[in-house]
Amino acid sequence: MTGFTLDLVPIWTAILGIGVFLYVLLDGFDLGVGMLYGFAPDTASRNLIMNSIAPVWDGNETWLILGGVGLLAAFPLAFAIIIPAVYFPVAIMLLALVFRGVAFEFRFRDAERKGVWDHAFFHGSIIATFAQGIVLGAFIQGFKVEGRHFTGSSFDCFSAFSLLTGAGLVFGYALLGAGWLVMKTEGELQALARRLGRVALLGVLAAIVIVSIWTPAIDAGIAHRWFSWPNAAWLAPVPIITAVLAWVVWRALNGRGDAGPFVGAVGLFLMSYLGIAISLWPMIVPHRYTLWQAASSESTQAFLLVGTLVLLPVILLYTGWSYWVFRGKVRADIGYH
Repeated sequence: MTGFTLDLVPIWTAILGIGVFLYVLLDGFDLGVGMLYGFAPDTASRNLIMNSIAPVWDGNETWLILGGVGLLAAFPLAFAIIIPAVYFPVAIMLLALVFRGVAFEFRFRDAERKGVWDHAFFHGSIIATFAQGIVLGAFIQGFKVEGRHFTGSSFDCFSAFSLLTGAGLVFGYALLGAGWLVMKTEGELQALARRLGRVALLGVLAAIVIVSIWTPAIDAGIAHRWFSWPNAAWLAPVPIITAVLAWVVWRALNGRGDAGPFVGAVGLFLMSYLGIAISLWPMIVPHRYTLWQAASSESTQAFLLVGTLVLLPVILLYTGWSYWVFRGKVRADIGYH
C-alpha cells in the first residue's frame, strides 16, 4: 500500500497566480495614476493625484517580489528560461520603477526641480508599464528552448506581438488609474478622469480584440482549445462576460457613480487574465514545459510553503488595513475624508 502524497504544484500555482493578479491590479492602478498624472492641468490637481496613491503605492509592489521569489523557488526551471529571455524589458521595468519611486519622494522635497520630477514620475510610469506588457507578450509567444536552456536572443522579446501587448497594457493600467481617480477625486479632476478613462477603454478593447485573434494564430493548440466543439460552447461565457463588462464600464464612466469604473476595470482585467490562463494551461514555459515539469522537488515546495502560508495572511492583512484606513475621497484641505 502506498501512502497519500499531496501534490503541491496546484497550491503553488494558485499562490503565484493570485500574487501576479494582485500585483497587476494594485500596482497597475497606481502606475495608471502615474500615467494620467501627466494630463493634470495644474499643480493643485497633480498634488491631489499624487496624494490619492501616496499611502499605498509602495506596498503594492510587495506582490512583484512575491511573484519573482515564488517563481524562483517553486518553478526554478521556468525562472531559468524566462528571465534570460526577457532580461532587457525586466531591467528596464525595474529601473523605471526605481526612478519613479525616487521622483515620487523628491517631488515634495526638491521644489526647485519639481517639474523635472513630475516628468520623471509620468514617464517612469509609462515605461514600466510598457516593459511589463512586452514581458507578457513575449511570454504568450513562447521562447526558443533547447533542453532546459533558453537559446534565443535577448532581443527576441521585442516582437510586433509583444509591442502590441505593451501598448495594450498601457491603456489597461490607464483605465485602472482612471477608475481609481473617479473614486478618489471630485469635480473637474474627476470629470477629467472619466474622459481619459473612456479613451483608455477604447484602447483596451482594441487590444483585447487583436490579441484574442492573434494568440490562437500563434499556436494550433490554443486555437483548438478555444474553437473546437464542445470547448467553444464551454468557453463562450469568457468573451460574452468581457463584452458585458466593457459596456458596464462605458456606462459607468459616462454616469455619476464613483466605484463602477474601477470595479468594472478590475473585472475586465480578471477576464483577460482568465483568458490567458485558459490558452496556456498547464504550461508555465509556453509550448514547452508544464507546471509539473518545471517544479522544484516536493521537499523544497513543502519547506517554502510553510513560510509562505504564514507570511501571506500578514501581507493581506496590512494591505487591506492600509486601504481601509485611507478609504474615501482625497482633498487638498484635509486629505482623506
